[in-house]
Amino acid sequence: MSLNRSEKEAVINEVTSLAAKAQTLVIAEYRGITVADMTRLRASARGQGVSLSVLKNTLARRAVAGSSFGVVADQMTGPLIYGFSEDAVAAAKVVADFAKTNDKLVIRGGAFAGKALDVNGVKELASIPSKEVLLAQLCGLLMSPISRTAVVLGALAAKKGEGAAAAA
Repeated sequence: MSLNRSEKEAVINEVTSLAAKAQTLVIAEYRGITVADMTRLRASARGQGVSLSVLKNTLARRAVAGSSFGVVADQMTGPLIYGFSEDAVAAAKVVADFAKTNDKLVIRGGAFAGKALDVNGVKELASIPSKEVLLAQLCGLLMSPISRTAVVLGALAAKKGEGAAAAA
């Protein structure tokens, strides 16, 4: 089904606005994936705040031209699904996790911070913990010296208390 000019402009404007808000773009080939699997992938992506779209490659190239995702325009060939996310790792994580369980989804590449990523780059980006996990790890590191100090002071107080009881 071909789109008329106004529909194409609407698609380009929508993708341009997605790209303007997003930090990461992941491109994957979806040839041979069943509708049920694609529905599961989209539901998973929505839950993580990732926008997955099947687009005409020429429209996608025009939409990302001039943005930080323009570096992957040469990779936009074949049946592709485009994943945009505002979270730096969410799109990569959703697509990479799904690709582990479904060999029909083939990661082609992506872009992050104005740099093109190859398949391994996308997988490395997906292996980074989420923002919430990183913040929890940071809090744990900050709390560790405080809790150790409290344990040492508690042990000293208990030892002084035993020494005072034995002298009496």
